Amino acid sequence: MTVEIDTAEVMDLDECLEKLYNGTLLSERVLEWLAFKVKELIVDDANIVHIQSPVTMVGDIHGQFYDLLEIFKIGGYPPNTNYLFLGDYVDRGYHSIETISLLIVLKLKYPSRITLIRGNHESRQITTNYGFYTECVTKYGSDSKVWSIFTDLFDFLVLSAIVDNTLFCVHGGLSPNVQTIDSISVIDRFKEIPHDGPMADLMWSDPDIELLNFRISSRGAGYQFGINVVNKFLRINGFEKIYRAHQLCNDGFQVFWKGKVNTVWSAPNYCYRCGNKASILEVFDDSKNPESIRFNVFDASPDSEKEFLRIEGNNLSSGVGGVDRFDGLDGFGGSSDFEDNFEHRMNKKAPYVEYFM
Repeated sequence: MTVEIDTAEVMDLDECLEKLYNGTLLSERVLEWLAFKVKELIVDDANIVHIQSPVTMVGDIHGQFYDLLEIFKIGGYPPNTNYLFLGDYVDRGYHSIETISLLIVLKLKYPSRITLIRGNHESRQITTNYGFYTECVTKYGSDSKVWSIFTDLFDFLVLSAIVDNTLFCVHGGLSPNVQTIDSISVIDRFKEIPHDGPMADLMWSDPDIELLNFRISSRGAGYQFGINVVNKFLRINGFEKIYRAHQLCNDGFQVFWKGKVNTVWSAPNYCYRCGNKASILEVFDDSKNPESIRFNVFDASPDSEKEFLRIEGNNLSSGVGGVDRFDGLDGFGGSSDFEDNFEHRMNKKAPYVEYFM
């Protein structure tokens, strides 16, 4: 079937934003045009982008669209606030399409105000199994190209960012194949995330306070890394701290080694059932004053809770089982398939956490 395209609609980003803020899906042809324009915008970006404060960092969102709107209510709507998103925009939640659509339109509308880093879920393999592919087919039809449009765009996203020349920002963590930022600069990022190697490690690795060096991650990709690795990376590259996402934090954030490594988690009540808080990380300036950086902690949006109850209620009344995109969450049953090893291992024991505001 041929889809007619309204050129005026395509060219009018304000109209797209109005629709998306109201939760209205854009047409496939409009999404195709938007994705093309974003790729055109970022294709020449280096793998590492440099940003100056003030900026607000956002961790995993995972299709929790109403919680993304809550973030804007708390942190400020673009362009009044500069945002650095640390990846994992899709999968798990009910509104991955609305979430990533809104973010790419904001990137086009305010290119210098919005930075999007690639996360491990911005991947064909992962999105096939954990909700985004199914959502695309459900909302646009089995013959649509929406999933391919977005996953092709994911190949263009940058790998990391540096704020004020001192804060290294990445989705996951460090790699034994990345000693300096020059090692990141030479990675060919325009491809599906590989199973191993430096690109995979940047998106899959995690800090571990019990380690000194590297250990193969129990996720099935990436590494766990310790304080010796962190100290060496910070010293060689002249950085002060590492900010990353990738791990669920009950309190919305987690601080390792007196603030040398910090996790920002921005999906409250993750999967609509974990009961966790979320946070955004606000960097006000580069003064090194302790009050110049803060975690702004928040709870799930009431609209997000209502959406969960509505959809799950419909599933129960229609005899449909639980949502398979939630399978593999430790403590909630589900399968022990690819991502049960690959992703979302809840902490096996309560980690040592220092709260650093």
